[in-house]
Parts: sequence; structure tokens; C-alpha cells
Amino acid sequence: MTEPTSSSGGAFELDTVLKRDTFSTIERGLWRDAQGNAFPAVRRNYAEVKWWVKPLARHFARREARALRRAEGSGHTVPVYALEEGYLVRGFVDGIPLQIAKPRGDLAFFASARKGLREVHRRNIAHNDLAKPQNWLYAADGRAVLMDFQLAMVFSKRSKAFRVAAYEDIRHFLKQKRSYCPEALTARERKILARKSLFTRVWMKTGKRVYNFVTRRLLNYHDTEGRGPRAMEQGPRIAAVLAGVEGVRAVHICDFPTAGHSFGLYAFVEAPGATTEEELRARLAAGLPDILPPEHLQIVAALPRDAEGAVRDDLLRLVALNQIDQLALLSRSPEADAALAAVIRDRRNLSDRVRGGI
Repeated sequence: MTEPTSSSGGAFELDTVLKRDTFSTIERGLWRDAQGNAFPAVRRNYAEVKWWVKPLARHFARREARALRRAEGSGHTVPVYALEEGYLVRGFVDGIPLQIAKPRGDLAFFASARKGLREVHRRNIAHNDLAKPQNWLYAADGRAVLMDFQLAMVFSKRSKAFRVAAYEDIRHFLKQKRSYCPEALTARERKILARKSLFTRVWMKTGKRVYNFVTRRLLNYHDTEGRGPRAMEQGPRIAAVLAGVEGVRAVHICDFPTAGHSFGLYAFVEAPGATTEEELRARLAAGLPDILPPEHLQIVAALPRDAEGAVRDDLLRLVALNQIDQLALLSRSPEADAALAAVIRDRRNLSDRVRGGI
């Protein structure tokens, strides 16, 4: 599907819908410029959002475009290909979000992340949303890439306001580093983590409450870390019914984009030899007649787990997306690797419509 999105003569070719929220639909595809050159791209499409949301969506898109254009050449952001009414088209990076990559002990990644943030700040840009791990991308080459500049601010000079915002960017970067490389934190970095700016302390007690009320209660917007509403709302109900079947030891639900530009569900069920897919689907039809069953349901002997016994959501999400090549970026124990290998051999989603990255 090819749609012109720029007066410059370029066109965006839609391949896959990655996610939807109140403010936009994020779509993967190709950008073809006026000379016919093709580039992997992502389009933020807000053309069909509700009329009362559109002014805010337009503001976010223009804000993101302005920051990305200023950041061009940093080596840690993506280019802007087009900005028109209803659309923002930007570059695509092959990689996985931080909450999936979980780069424990990866000092090189966090050195790259610090360098990227320094380059962004050098251009007088404050990101303002780096507390979210999904806004840090672990690129296939091991580089850190900063994503989602909708809340970014571009300053004309290094004012007091810029320095405060940049300080908070650094503090949020260090929170990510603390999660995965706590042993690498310096004494100075620990002091920064312990000290919020005055603006942030005031914001947490006042403005953030208003922001949460408007976004969550009025606009029904929730940060789902890349999961679609179907996985968040229906996934737990499906998992509960499946877990009640005799012989089922664990259930894990993931979602994935489908060819029809919507989202499907993939249920991984740990039940070695105790039941069949037909029996599980019959139980779902009887227990949840009001919702669609998972598009894919795979019974496995064992789910991959971490050292504490928790199911490795990061590994299973990539299997559900059929992003098998990205699994090499994620470390795991020999036991988890053996369980994962069995899951991969019998995986149900073989679509090649979605590759890693964002």
C-alpha cells in the first residue's frame, strides 16, 4: 500500500502496523524519495484520530520532527523523511527496546547511550521522556539509539531551563543503567540518582497528577511498553482460563501485528503431554464466549525462565513476532536456551512481515 505523505514527492509504502494508541498509529514500511531511493521507515499516523485529540497529536508530531531534525548527525537518533498534516515519517532502526534487550552488565551499550545523550544535549535538545525503557533502543550493532521525541524540547541556548531538563535526562539514563549495570555506577552518578531537581519534585506533587488524570482518565491513554490493548485487556482473562485446565503449569500471552493491520495474540502454554490444542480452544470457547481466542496457541514442554524461575517474556515476545534473528542479542542460561530452542522449532507465527526495530 503506497500513500504520498509529502509535498516533496516522496511516498510511504505501508507494510505493518506496529502499535496504536490514542494519539496515533505507528506503522512500519518503506519511504521512497522523489529519486526513487528506498529507506526503511516508520510513520506516525494521526490522520484518523478523534477530532478533539488531533491538535495535541499534531503538536507532538511537529515537536518530534523539530527535535529529530536538530539531532540529525548525532549517530544515535533517526532522520525525518516527511512531515505533513496527519503524518510524520522517520527512519527505522533494526533493534529491540531496552525492556526486551535487558543488557545486563553491557558496559559498551551504556557508554554508547551516554554518548548519544551527550550528542543530543550538545544540540540543545532535552528528550524529557527517558524514564521509559522503550525509548532506548538496543540496535543490532550494539549501539544505543534514543527514540520517541514527542515530548522533547529544543532550546535556543543553554539556559537554566535547559540545564534542569538535561539533568533530568541524565538522571533517567542513570536509572536505566542502575537497572542493568548497578556495579558500574560511579559515586557521582549515585548522587545524581538520589537528587531530583526542584522542578521535578514540584512536578511530581502537582503537574503529574493533572497529567495522569487527563491522559489516563479523560483520554484513556496508558503506557503499555509496546503491548497492544488486546494483550493488556484480554490476555489476562485468556491466561486465567487456560491455567485452570488440568495439567497446565504456566501460560504466557504475547501479541503481534497481523497482515490485516491489527493485532493477534499468541498463547504459550506449558503443559507437557497433558492436553491438546483442541481441548484448550474448546475450554476458551466455553469460558470466554465474548472474546476472540488467540490466533496462535502453542503447547510446550517447558517455557524459558530466568534464574529466579520467572518466564522470559523478552524471549517469547520475539518468538511471537517471529524476530528470531534478534534473539542473539539476548543472553540466557543453557536451560533457558534449550527450552527456547524447542519453542522455536514448533513456533506458529512464521510471518516475515515484521522485523526487529522501531
